[in-house]
Amino acid sequence: MTDVTVLELWLPILLAAAAVFAVSSVIHVASPFHKADYKALPEEERLLGAMREAGVQPGGYALPYAKSMKELSDPGFIARQDLGPVAFMQVLPDGPVQMGRSLVVWFLYSTLLATFAGYLGTLCLPRGAPYHEVFRIIGTVALLGFATAPIQDSIWRGVRWPVTARFVFDGVLYGLVTAGVFSAMWPGA
Repeated sequence: MTDVTVLELWLPILLAAAAVFAVSSVIHVASPFHKADYKALPEEERLLGAMREAGVQPGGYALPYAKSMKELSDPGFIARQDLGPVAFMQVLPDGPVQMGRSLVVWFLYSTLLATFAGYLGTLCLPRGAPYHEVFRIIGTVALLGFATAPIQDSIWRGVRWPVTARFVFDGVLYGLVTAGVFSAMWPGA
């Protein structure tokens, strides 16, 4: 019995990425599951006008901003934080959000995670491995890739935990879908 190679897994990798893409489309387009992820700012037009006037360019911003670690303990900086608001903000380029580009990158990311899951599967699973064993290994790897990444946003960027919990739930579904595709298509099964 020969070992399974990643090249043999090209079809399950692509089908798993396509399945994740389909599930994520349903979650984000056809369901209200993520409707409460963002809120409107009060006086949005006035704030946007002030940002335009200030010449805010695309990029990441911390509000208030500290130029050094030492400044974080400066009484003036602490007073600005106490006064609030405190925020992390990501500004995108002007114009419509480039959804097509984002969807292509999302598919490529899903393909990358499926490739890693498949690769680890080749290290742990023989040709003809039972469905449940493939599901367990591939599902664990895919779940780690999809479901744990959003947690960092709550830890470091202040994303509300309920929002992160919804993205973790999405990631669990993506991990299960990936595991199901690989389990059904594992070589020699």
